[in-house]
Amino acid sequence: MTFLAELEPKSLWSHFDDILEIPRASKKEEKIRDHIVAVAERNGLEYKIDAAGNLVVRKPGFPGHEKASTTIIQAHLDMVQEKNSDAAFDFDKDAIQPQRDGDYVKATGTTLGSDNGIGVASMLALMDAADIVSGPLELLFTVDEETGLTGASNLAEDMLEGRQLINVDSEEEGVLTIGCAGGADSHLSLSIDKEAAPGGSRSIAVRVFGLKGGHSGIDIHLQRGNATRLLARALYAVSLDHPFRIAAIRGGNAHNAIPREATSTIVAKESLDEIRSRLQAELETIRSEFRPAEPGMDFSIADDDASGEVWSAESTAKALQLCVGLPHGAMAMSYEIPGLVETSTNEAVIKESDGRLAILMSSRSSEASALKALRQRIRAIATLVGAEVDEDEGYPGWKPDVKSGMLEIVKVVHKQVTGKAPEVGAVHAGLECGIIGKKYPGMDMISFGPQIEFPHSPDERVKVDTVATFYHLLLKTLERLA
Repeated sequence: MTFLAELEPKSLWSHFDDILEIPRASKKEEKIRDHIVAVAERNGLEYKIDAAGNLVVRKPGFPGHEKASTTIIQAHLDMVQEKNSDAAFDFDKDAIQPQRDGDYVKATGTTLGSDNGIGVASMLALMDAADIVSGPLELLFTVDEETGLTGASNLAEDMLEGRQLINVDSEEEGVLTIGCAGGADSHLSLSIDKEAAPGGSRSIAVRVFGLKGGHSGIDIHLQRGNATRLLARALYAVSLDHPFRIAAIRGGNAHNAIPREATSTIVAKESLDEIRSRLQAELETIRSEFRPAEPGMDFSIADDDASGEVWSAESTAKALQLCVGLPHGAMAMSYEIPGLVETSTNEAVIKESDGRLAILMSSRSSEASALKALRQRIRAIATLVGAEVDEDEGYPGWKPDVKSGMLEIVKVVHKQVTGKAPEVGAVHAGLECGIIGKKYPGMDMISFGPQIEFPHSPDERVKVDTVATFYHLLLKTLERLA
C-alpha cells in the first residue's frame, strides 16, 4: 500500500495502487485478469472470458433501473513497459514505484501505466460500489491493445449485449473524443552478410540516449528526436568519407513508442580515431539542432572489444541507407480538424535477429487512402535496398459521429459537473472503438478520461485532481443514462 490509497476518490486510487503491483505486459495479462475476476467474484458478479483473453464483467442495474439500456465501459489491461537504462527494474516481477510530483503522480524511472490503468481502476471501483445509480453495465477489459489492438480485433461476437459504449482510454481533461485514426505496421527485413573482422581492427560503441520518446500517436507532432534515426544519421554521414563495418545496432522497444535510446558497435581497421572525432562532431551538431525539443539528449562514444564477425561493407551501407531513408514523424495534418495529425509513421524498432536486420514501422492515418499510400512509400524505399516487407492487416479508424446521442448526453453532464462546455474532437492515436464498432454495428460510442501526459515513456504522469473529475463525470453519465 502506498500514498495513492489516500487520494480521492479513494476506491479508484486504491485499486490503481493494487494494479501497480501486478505485471501486465502485452500478451501477458493473465495476472491482472485473475485479479479482476477475484473482484468480480467477491461482489457476486457474472463474468465471461473469450478465446482471446478479453474479459467482460456484468453488473445488474441499480434497483429501479434494471430495465434501462445496458452501458458498456471499456478499457485495456496491458501497458507499455519502458524504463530508463539506469533503472534496475524487472517488469515481470517488480512493483511500479509511484511518486508525487507536484500536481501529478508518476513512476520512478519507468512508465506508470496510468494508460490504461486509471481506466481499469475506475471500472474496478464501479464493481465494488453498491450505491452507484446506473442501468445494467458490461465492463469490458480487453487484452493486447498496445501491440496492435489485437484483443479488440479478436473480441468474440457474443461478448456484448449493449449498444452504448464509454471508452475510458482518453488522456485529455475536458475533451470528449468521438473519433480516432486507423493504423497498421510494416515489418522490414534486410538480409545481413557477415564476415570475420579485419585483422588489426578496433571497435567503438556509440550510444544516443536521454530523449523524451513518447506515444507515437499523441506526441508525434511535437517533433521530438527519434534516437534510432539520429544515431543512423550520424553513422551514415561519417560512413560517406570514412568506411567502417557495423557489428551491432539496436534501438526502440515498442511499435507505439518513439525510440528514446539507440546503440551501435562499429569496427574499422584504419582511421578509427578520425571516425570517433567525426561522430563526436556529428552528434554534437544533432544535439544542438534538437536542443529545444530534447534538452536531455546525450550521447557516448567508448572503446569496445567487439570481436568475431562484422557486417559486410555492402550490408553496412544498405542498412544505413534504409534507416536514414525511411520516413518518420507527422506526414500530413487534417484538412478538417485544426491541429490534428492526419497521417504519421514511427520508425519504431530496429534490431538484428538471425542474420537479418528487422525494422518495425508503425503508421497511422484517419484517411484509409493516405495510410495505404504511406505504406506503399515505405515498401518502395525498402525494396530499393533489397529488403523484404511484410504488412499486417492493421485496424480501422473510428469515424466521428457529431449527431451521436451519447455525445449530446455527455456534453450536458460535463457542463453540469465541471461548469464548462467540453471540447469535442478526434485523436491521432488508435482507440479500440473503431474495431468494436465494426464488430457490433450500431454501437454509439464516446471516450473520455483524466489528464495523462507523456504516456509510453518514463516521463508518463497523471494529473491527480483530473482523476476525481473524470470519475465524477463517469458516475453522473451513468446516472443520466439510467
